[in-house]
Amino acid sequence: MIPAAWQGREAAVVGLARSGRAAGLLLRTLGNPVYASDAAVSPALEETARALRDAGCEVQLGGHDLTRIGRAALLVVSPGVPPDAAPYRAALEAGVPVVSELDLGARMLPATRLLCVTGSNGKTTTTALIAHLLRTAGLSDAAAAGNIGNPICDVAAGGRAPAWLAVECSSFQLHDAPSLAPAAGVLTNLSPNHLDRYRSLDEYYGDKALLFRNATHESRWVVNGDDAAALGLAAGVAGHLEPFSLDTRLAAGYFDRAAGWLVLRGVPLLRRSELPLLGDHNVQNALAAALALPPEAEHDALAEGLRTFRALEHRLEPVREVDGILWINDSKSTNVASTAVAVRGMDRPFVLLLGGRHKGAPYTDLRPLLGKARAVVAFGEAGDEVEKDLAGAAPLERGGDFADVLARARRLARGGDAVLLSPACSSYDMFANYEERGRTFKRIVGAL
Repeated sequence: MIPAAWQGREAAVVGLARSGRAAGLLLRTLGNPVYASDAAVSPALEETARALRDAGCEVQLGGHDLTRIGRAALLVVSPGVPPDAAPYRAALEAGVPVVSELDLGARMLPATRLLCVTGSNGKTTTTALIAHLLRTAGLSDAAAAGNIGNPICDVAAGGRAPAWLAVECSSFQLHDAPSLAPAAGVLTNLSPNHLDRYRSLDEYYGDKALLFRNATHESRWVVNGDDAAALGLAAGVAGHLEPFSLDTRLAAGYFDRAAGWLVLRGVPLLRRSELPLLGDHNVQNALAAALALPPEAEHDALAEGLRTFRALEHRLEPVREVDGILWINDSKSTNVASTAVAVRGMDRPFVLLLGGRHKGAPYTDLRPLLGKARAVVAFGEAGDEVEKDLAGAAPLERGGDFADVLARARRLARGGDAVLLSPACSSYDMFANYEERGRTFKRIVGAL
């Protein structure tokens, strides 16, 4: 529950996308006066402002009242609000507690056992897998929450609290979640990301480490046993550590590649051929999700859950096959490490669609992975960087608008190939978000 010092006093909410809207509405149901603001102005924000005003919030778009924020009982920040933003600094200078929407929602679900997932890649799929397994195991009927697109404050405001909840946690959210205490936490992997926001890799990893800040001897931690950085981050943390691995049978969950089985705590769980997801990274995600559930969950129910799960939209999502060419939507891969995972999972020649808004990391890590690449089509603001970093690694063309990019891919691909949209970049040069990019891809492919 929220501290007594916050009750009945005005709360400030900064950043009015989905999480900010959810936080403002939850605070109103708790009886707090709410001042909500966003530096931007857009039709979507105007719609949010109307909903918040209808609930009794005072809303400001196009700026912030820093003095008012400095008088608030607390400031709830959306993930897109960095610590150097003026409202954040104003709150800290005035001694106002700053929490993420994740933290606020978790405080209002004291009886719900949270299974929290973070990492550089695989968070969303693993979180969705956990939620699916919770349902098939009969432990919860709640959907996944957090950074997956369903704010945890909406779950908290929904009335009946779930017994278990799968929660995707970004590093931005963990930065301001001092009360978060998962029953189990999953660290999928670590790799450079968000270097356009963090001053160093250590700073980024430091926010990931905040998953463990409230660890106790009762906590359970599921960590990638093939990732030295992830294991290092979890080293010495209180609680029970269960690693997952593609390489070692000593892990609590591992892939017996020779026999073709996923193995959980020494017991064969599911044949790899029955897991309907592309790539070794999804074997890791499946092992992590199964380990995250409480040990008493029945193996048969877990196996059935993994068997019936389907790829999420924009995450190595097979769209359709046209003239023997499989078109795959991996628009969610917005960093080089995630695209590297997708490329490693290709079992056939492919044309890679790579580009968007550059996020700071070089593309050279992809060079040794392009042995099966029929070609690379570079596009968007990052096109020059992609061309420079990958010159000579594979045939490369520069695309214009998105329709031209896909037309080039269709001409370059042959029967039996795949066309893989895995951009390694954010989408903001050409699209509102990665979802719009992925759906545009699917619309154009659907018309082929």
